[in-house]
Amino acid sequence: MSHQIYGYIRVSARDQKEDRQIIAMSGCAIPKKNLFIDKQSGKDFDRPAYRKLIKKLKEGDLLIIKSIDRLGRDYGEILEQWRIITREIRADIRVLDMPLLDTSLNRDLTGTLISDIVLQLLSYVAQSERENIRQRQAEGIAAAKKRGVKFGRGKKPLPEDFDAWYMRWRNKEITGKEMANHCGLHISTVYEKAKERGLPYTSMTGKPKQSKDDSQAE
Repeated sequence: MSHQIYGYIRVSARDQKEDRQIIAMSGCAIPKKNLFIDKQSGKDFDRPAYRKLIKKLKEGDLLIIKSIDRLGRDYGEILEQWRIITREIRADIRVLDMPLLDTSLNRDLTGTLISDIVLQLLSYVAQSERENIRQRQAEGIAAAKKRGVKFGRGKKPLPEDFDAWYMRWRNKEITGKEMANHCGLHISTVYEKAKERGLPYTSMTGKPKQSKDDSQAE
């Protein structure tokens, strides 16, 4: 059986395009059926296309990737997947962005040693850069908060007739479920808002009596 050439492409989110990686592999003689693409995060390495690829890879086959970080999202994952492919499956890997990482050209001991050293260095650099990006993002968010910039969704405003509806509920004219639906709030939040506004939020029994609908609203 002849050896096969495979290509693997990963984009980190579903809305990203894989065109750049496809173009880079266009001259590598990869059969269309042997090109595997994952359009999702590498979290937990749960990638369906990658799993199918690993099952197909055989000894002597060649896997082509554009950059080393396509194999994993951190230093440990990259090294582990490299080990599985080159040591357990005994297939070759070619990294287009780094010609030194081409095990099909360096099969002797010296070539393998060079590839391993370069791989570990690049994997470390890739992880360090991701950590630096996260740190810069955290520092930017902290600085923005000091300037008064607010993040996240704002609190939902209460309806203008909140007080009137609340008193109707307290007087048992409406159910708790009706009250919660009208305000777009959980019933427990209704209690909190009533307390904040200085409204009576307890009754002789500790809170407004509830109908069956009230208990479902809670």
